[in-house]
Amino acid sequence: MNFLIILRIAARAIRRNLLRSLLTTLGIIIGVAAVITMVSLGEGARAEVEAQVNRLGENVVLVFPGSRQLGGVSVGGGSANTLTSQDATAIRDEIPEVIAASPEVRSQRQVIYGNRNWRTRIYGQSEDYLQIRQWPLESGRMFTAEELARAEQVAVVGQTIVEELFEGSNPIGETIRVRGLPLTVIGILERRGMSLMGSVQDDIIIVPYTTGFQKISGRSHAMVINVQVFSAESMEIAQLKIADLLRERHRLGPDQEDDFTVQTQEEIAATATATSRVMTLLLASIAGVSMLVGGIGIMNIMLVSVTERTREIGIRMAIGAHGKDILLQFLVESVFLSVIGGLAGIALGAVATHFVASVGDFPVQLSQIAIIAAFSISAAIGITFGFFPAWKASRLDPINALRHE
Repeated sequence: MNFLIILRIAARAIRRNLLRSLLTTLGIIIGVAAVITMVSLGEGARAEVEAQVNRLGENVVLVFPGSRQLGGVSVGGGSANTLTSQDATAIRDEIPEVIAASPEVRSQRQVIYGNRNWRTRIYGQSEDYLQIRQWPLESGRMFTAEELARAEQVAVVGQTIVEELFEGSNPIGETIRVRGLPLTVIGILERRGMSLMGSVQDDIIIVPYTTGFQKISGRSHAMVINVQVFSAESMEIAQLKIADLLRERHRLGPDQEDDFTVQTQEEIAATATATSRVMTLLLASIAGVSMLVGGIGIMNIMLVSVTERTREIGIRMAIGAHGKDILLQFLVESVFLSVIGGLAGIALGAVATHFVASVGDFPVQLSQIAIIAAFSISAAIGITFGFFPAWKASRLDPINALRHE
């Protein structure tokens, strides 16, 4: 039998029961749309995480302190006081691959200007911090190495501070107070938006780390050391050299574990995106279940169709149709249903993705791979779940089929 004839017969059979056909494909439509939406949201989240990691700076290595013990119990990574500003200076001066290094001390404090106040994060950093983070200034300047050495009371502020304390007016040259300590504003950072952990990066004040250690935080050890390396190719060797230098400076024996952790930008990105990738796969798998349910629906309706058209099958066999022609006819109908469902699901998925992005303000990235995969799976479902009803139809006895009422 000519394939075009088979296709025409399949289309006519679907049109004959249009509502039933649409309801049958509903599971495929929802499944395909859900898979595309979930994967697009996951890809958007992954891309956003990678962009946030890239905002750490160019060719950045981060050094974190190790864990400390309380009563024989480890408090966790980053809790020990094992890093100093001298470690940062040694890393910068003794490792050729390193351009800059900035020890970091953080504290949360109430900041006062006039009759306004705001609780914010105060970061103690070196003069190289903005270069490491590739964070430009909107106006003003960064503090100098001399101001750092003298623990000058100067500050560079983020856009949130400008809005909350100064109501958008120019704060350069103005004095803010932190626990009674006056800080002169010398620079304003460009707007950065949300950070990798979901905090507002613009809600920040940067002071010399000497000022941060001695006059604001009360700490004597760095919470992290930000390091910038010459090139991406140098990052691995710089990572090894930093570890060797710190082991030597901390006088760790061959059998002692590192009391610090050195992570490259790529490792941070891989760790940050691993969770979103797992969640994307999980959500896509759950959405894929509805495609499976849709396949079962197609099998069910095709079995009903075979029963309803038993006499028609008998007549076709009586006038010369072979079993393979009947098999192909019903298989084409099944694939036809699943392909229509797949195409409608792709359209619905694209609309749903853009709707969620616009209403929920989520980052999305419509995945072409997800679209191709979802459509291919829907076609495969049509073949897989349609084969048994088609095979059953092709095995009918023509005499018994003609007698069927």
